Amino acid sequence: MVRRWRELPLDHALSCAPTVRALLDDLAGAQGPVPDLGPAVLMDQLTVLVHDACAADWTAATPEALATRLADLRRALT
Repeated sequence: MVRRWRELPLDHALSCAPTVRALLDDLAGAQGPVPDLGPAVLMDQLTVLVHDACAADWTAATPEALATRLADLRRALT
C-alpha cells in the first residue's frame, strides 16, 4: 500500500486522503486526533498507528476487521 500511495498522482492522493485520515483517527481512538501533516507522510502515520494499535490493543476491532479495512483502503487507492 505504501508503494502504491507514493506512486499516486497528487490529485488522486489528495482525494483519497480523507479516507486514510478516517482510518488514522479510528486507530488512534482515545489517544486523540492524529495531526494532519499532509499526504507526504500519511502512509508513515498509518504504518506507525497500525503497529501501535495492534501492539497496545488500542482498538476494539479484531485483527480481521483491521485487515479488512486496510484491504478496502488498498483497493480504494487503485
